Amino acid sequence: MPPISADFPLDMRYVLLGKVITMDTDLSVVNKGAVYVNRDTIEAVQPAASPPPDGFKDCLKINTKGTIYPGLIELHNHLSYNILPAWKVPKKYGNREQWRGDPDYRKFISGPMRMLAKERTGYLAALVRYVECKCLLAGVTTSQGITLASNAGVIKYYRGIVRNVEKPDDPALPAAKTRTDDVDDAEDFLQKLQDDSFHRRCRLLHLSEGKDQFARKQFLNLRLASGEWAITNALGGIHAAGLLAEDFPVLKANGGAIVWSPLSNLLLYGDTAMIQAAKENGLLIGLGSDWSPSGSKNLLGELKIAKIFSDVNGKIFSDEELVMMVTINAARILKWDSLLGSIEAGKRADLIVSHGSQGSGYRRLLRSSESDITLVVINGVPRCGTAKLMEAFDVETERLKIGPQQEERVLYLRQTAGTAFVGTLTLQEARNRLRTGLQNLPDPPNFIEPPLADLEEGMQPEVFTLVLDNDGEIGQSLRPLSPMLAPPPVAAAALEDILVPMELDELTVADDPAKYFSMLANQTNLPDYVKDKLPGFYPRLVHEISRRAAL
Repeated sequence: MPPISADFPLDMRYVLLGKVITMDTDLSVVNKGAVYVNRDTIEAVQPAASPPPDGFKDCLKINTKGTIYPGLIELHNHLSYNILPAWKVPKKYGNREQWRGDPDYRKFISGPMRMLAKERTGYLAALVRYVECKCLLAGVTTSQGITLASNAGVIKYYRGIVRNVEKPDDPALPAAKTRTDDVDDAEDFLQKLQDDSFHRRCRLLHLSEGKDQFARKQFLNLRLASGEWAITNALGGIHAAGLLAEDFPVLKANGGAIVWSPLSNLLLYGDTAMIQAAKENGLLIGLGSDWSPSGSKNLLGELKIAKIFSDVNGKIFSDEELVMMVTINAARILKWDSLLGSIEAGKRADLIVSHGSQGSGYRRLLRSSESDITLVVINGVPRCGTAKLMEAFDVETERLKIGPQQEERVLYLRQTAGTAFVGTLTLQEARNRLRTGLQNLPDPPNFIEPPLADLEEGMQPEVFTLVLDNDGEIGQSLRPLSPMLAPPPVAAAALEDILVPMELDELTVADDPAKYFSMLANQTNLPDYVKDKLPGFYPRLVHEISRRAAL
């Protein structure tokens, strides 16, 4: 039988040895375990000393010398913006409409994205390649998608290497639906929940972004005239920062879940969701890093912020519960838990490995940096890892070095299915192109898009443009500014008159940790306890910073 994935030239039958954090119902841990992978599926999880399943006696065996986890599932990220550096948030806001109407937002976020995505050519493939690799290096195997418009006149999501919640490219995984604008017709919204998602799909809704009355009103708008609520078990409310304690029982009673993005909330509003109330009401909780301008660089970093917030506010969550937010609970919110979110026989082989196996596996992940992620497998295909682990598979498209110690990572970015326009563009070429574009604002050069991946004879390639889902300009965005709160219409300054040269955001925290910690230390709204405690969650990086300072 040929392998299910044409991206992997091997038989796709192998075993990974290491400590296994299964995230199954019992939160089982197999200290000296073996995960048997048959093409795209986990065949078995058992002690390494047990006899192998049939067909695995002579298969490829890889001793990871690490801890094996399910791939991390991110339920909220505006991936297309993740080429931008962190925004120094100028003041505390009450809701999302306020910061999206700030002139600084146009100068440092929406303006640069419009210039590269709309006014210039040759940046789309580079952007997609870069932000996907940003996910891979941090162990993220599923995230929200990048929205595209094609010359065929349709809006679609990019199908890439990282699983896409809106376009999972697997008929067994129900595609989620995402809505970024507020609900103004509760009856219509409830009908959509019941028609296309009830018991089958997830609808991710940006819900009550902010801490003021306007933000909470977006939750109250879900109440129908009858007193019922436009909430079902299909709803995953992203942010939910404006909800009061009395709102969480309503969400729970109607089957809703929430997606928490604590760092972005803290940076913009100085506070986040009433997460203690969410837990006390038994809500399913997922996690999302939002985007690089006002959030964590990746989901691995957002886990640390969640841990810090939890501990400072009375140890709301155990380490196990935090890891559940990015594995099995995230899969449950998506209704993917029969196939993803845990390491169990019969599930898809989305796996990551973190360096070392001593102590608690949950604590280890919370204190891992990108330098500690030694292998990332999606659908059975090894996509990123250390040279030693990736060379065992004999697959490679390029190499790069990350972290202060310049540790080598091998990437396998071959993609025969999905959206073809990224083609043969390498990560290094993508990085150079984006860096050039941002550094040359307000007048970045045009580039020629890379050669397309092979298409079947007679097929005409689609031409794509990026849809900026957080643009903020009415008529140009999936989420225009609210007319109630948008600034009065005035002649907007030309982008060429306001944009300034910018730096490309680094792929990882590990690439320049001192700079990353300094950036957060200079954020006005971020609580001091986050600034003080976060470096301690990157022990290897802090040690290296100290070592270099002592030289």
